[in-house]
Amino acid sequence: MMQRRFWHALLNACFPARCVSCGQQARNGAWCHACFAALPRIEKGCARCATPLPPSASAWCGACLHRAPPFDATIAACRYTFPLDQLLQDFKYGRRLSLAAPLAQLMTDVCRQSLAAFQEPPTHVVAMPLSAKRQIERGFNQAQELALPVASALKLPLLTDTLRRIKDAPKQATLPWRERHKNVRGAFACHRNLSGHRILLIDDVMTTGTTAAEAAKTLRKAGAENVFIGVLARASTAQETGVP
Repeated sequence: MMQRRFWHALLNACFPARCVSCGQQARNGAWCHACFAALPRIEKGCARCATPLPPSASAWCGACLHRAPPFDATIAACRYTFPLDQLLQDFKYGRRLSLAAPLAQLMTDVCRQSLAAFQEPPTHVVAMPLSAKRQIERGFNQAQELALPVASALKLPLLTDTLRRIKDAPKQATLPWRERHKNVRGAFACHRNLSGHRILLIDDVMTTGTTAAEAAKTLRKAGAENVFIGVLARASTAQETGVP
């Protein structure tokens, strides 16, 4: 143990870790102090969909009060804005897979804090799936890359091949918001009996929440008692972000 600590300290001294955001020497895991402090945290979000809200707002946003989504709660680490938006673009489209660990750590920290308040927390983790075609094109599923370390840190089993995307529809980002519900309708299938399971569904970003809602419906039809959404970033409903 002492030898391991010695070599770890020596490697850090010779090859100091660099901040994933600015490239300066990291002081807080994968971040420098300034970038970690500047991460766009959500001070107050809707208890159901995590839409960023002003401090004086009620617990739920207007949309959820009007029509509650089919998931029970959404846990979001940050707002989808600089610098997290760029990091996620680099991770997902630039194939910068080294970002998976630090981004997943952000999710884990927020999930652990939020789930502690739930009387019946999740029992299993599921990653938001890609269609087979999209998975081949991209070479990996960003949600799966995040879900693996999150499930491990939370000591929850990760259910693979449980939720499948069976509809290869146009990207949500290419469609007006009003058409996104129709685009994902019937997009998922689940052939596993989830009775007695409480699912934490992991994805990278939530914007309108239409994809998460359709996935949650499918999981509930398969018997899931509760579905919680865990995302790294939540966009304001007023902003166009180019993500599903």
